[in-house]
Amino acid sequence: MLTTATLLVLAFAIIAGSAHARDLSPREKKDAAVQFLKSLESKDSKALKYVDPAKYIQHNLHVEDGPPGVRKLLASLPGDTKVDVVRTFADGDFVVIHTDYNFFGPKVGFDVFRFENGKIVEHWDNLEAKCQRPNASGRTQIDGPTEIKDLDKTEANKVLLKEYFEVVVIGGHRDRASRFRDKFHQHNCFGEDNKSGAQATSGPFAKPGFVYKVNKVHMVLGEGNFVLVVNEGMFDNKPSIFYDLYRVENDMIVEHWDVIEEIPPIDQWKNKNGKV
Repeated sequence: MLTTATLLVLAFAIIAGSAHARDLSPREKKDAAVQFLKSLESKDSKALKYVDPAKYIQHNLHVEDGPPGVRKLLASLPGDTKVDVVRTFADGDFVVIHTDYNFFGPKVGFDVFRFENGKIVEHWDNLEAKCQRPNASGRTQIDGPTEIKDLDKTEANKVLLKEYFEVVVIGGHRDRASRFRDKFHQHNCFGEDNKSGAQATSGPFAKPGFVYKVNKVHMVLGEGNFVLVVNEGMFDNKPSIFYDLYRVENDMIVEHWDVIEEIPPIDQWKNKNGKV
């Protein structure tokens, strides 16, 4: 007969083993997140198998919380919805996806998924309309390199971007920007190469009284040469969330993509989780 102590040991072993079995590799997390996003196109509710049925925290303020909110979203999508994944990378429990959407109109977006025990438990995103034409440097919101390189520099590149935001973007020390960037490719609709948002002079940036200001960084996620900085502030005098993706090479920023989305009034929120 098994003793109580032996039964406890076996129980803990089973629990630990099952938890380990549910864990996913970075590649598997990327694949699961991509398949989940592609379900927006296929309308296949089977993709909900990637979601924790007991815990799914939704930060898209236009979608209700939990798996029921996802089901309602799938049911409401138009037949021409398209999801073309451009870039994907993983950072621990997080997966970042840069996507070309036809989602109630042509859009570009970033989605961030957080995993626990092999299931998606949290989702953030930022969406904006696609530009009608390339920017002044001939670049679009999604073109450019996609290959992940320099995996051994992941943490160093994340530290570089944290410092860049602390010193230049939030700190306002523009005279120190050359420490972080010199010549770089700019994909913002109204930007041009080698100029940051603070230096842009077309589109909304040209409006009298225009305000662009970052107040806080919420997340810095990266893999190799790609780093995403999720931050909050004001854009065109409206509270907004900024998703800024950077490509780093030889300890310098060499490319930038972004998506900017206004935070809707709280009385329009369909969940209480906030945008970030």
